[in-house]
Amino acid sequence: MKKWADKYIIGLTGSIGTGKSLVRRMLEHLGAYGIDADALAHRAMAPGAPGYRAVVKTFGSYMLMPDGQIDREKLGRLVFNDPEAMTRQEEIIHPLVTHALDLLIKRSKQKVIVIEAIKLIEARINENCDSLWVVYAPPEVQIKRLMENRKMKEADARLRIGSQVPQEIHMSAADVVIKNETSYEDTWKQVTQAWTRYIPAKEAKFPSASQPVKLPLGEATVRRAGPKQVEEIVAVLNRMRKGEVQLTRGDVMAELGEKAFLLLNIEKDTLGVIGWQVENLVARTTDIALDSALPPAQYLPIMIKEMERASTDLQCEASLIFVPQHLAKHDALWKSLGYEPREPHALGVIAWQEAAEESMLPGATLYFKQLRQDRVLRPI
Repeated sequence: MKKWADKYIIGLTGSIGTGKSLVRRMLEHLGAYGIDADALAHRAMAPGAPGYRAVVKTFGSYMLMPDGQIDREKLGRLVFNDPEAMTRQEEIIHPLVTHALDLLIKRSKQKVIVIEAIKLIEARINENCDSLWVVYAPPEVQIKRLMENRKMKEADARLRIGSQVPQEIHMSAADVVIKNETSYEDTWKQVTQAWTRYIPAKEAKFPSASQPVKLPLGEATVRRAGPKQVEEIVAVLNRMRKGEVQLTRGDVMAELGEKAFLLLNIEKDTLGVIGWQVENLVARTTDIALDSALPPAQYLPIMIKEMERASTDLQCEASLIFVPQHLAKHDALWKSLGYEPREPHALGVIAWQEAAEESMLPGATLYFKQLRQDRVLRPI
């Protein structure tokens, strides 16, 4: 009997640098609940998390950085060069990740779940999946991505790729192979075709718009936008980028590989947009644009509350909003929504701090709100 009988589970895997996370986000645009099992593994080793002491005891305190965190690059170089060390690490981390996956899936409101994991098959997660999807990219493309996106040296990139199961083995076991080697739009086409073929229509439920709110300028609603609404997103953002370089369709399509967008409609006019992403149970809002005719105190809360609702459905622990200067002056507004200004280093939880440092924008003010008290990988 399948472990998660009431869900349709997509197992998503592929070698490093193939673009698994990009495909997972595309599936999220289509309505799936995405889980990054590799990010959960990183969390499991954070200070105070359940796997931290066991990893330090097994591999030694020389693996620690000055701030007490495990140096994942140093640990990675060790385990990728030593199969026995890799096995010892997996014996510590895999049970914790499996427990976290089970908790997240059982609590999820969505019926379609996508689990992204580089060792999905080796950890036997695929045994509880309804379909196995493998993302492929040619080795030279993998190396280029690792050098550009992760700043790896070529020798390290080749070592990582060489230490993993050959792509052809995973592809031979796959129900779906996504070739992510050219454009975002080509990959999106492959993903949508596979989604239509494999996902039961009754389970493929795209997020609905918010309940309408009557305001002085008309009825306001917030709706989720995806690749089909790219032209609309471009038009809204460019209308508000006075004196700045205008965005193209390709720019926004590339952005959709990282984030989702919410559009604010007043009657038939689209007058606001929020761009945000959910990674590692942290919501990060990095784009906020509101038409100058709209009072922020009345219209921003509608978008922020819808972002929070969607993030809560995705079981987020915290919301980080990177507020541009012209909106940061409305401090009372942010406080009324439950947010407070914070510096990244003061967030306390390592995963929250890393998310803030990664997304911090020049000139922006970070506002923080904890969305729920319970955490998936609680210290034990």
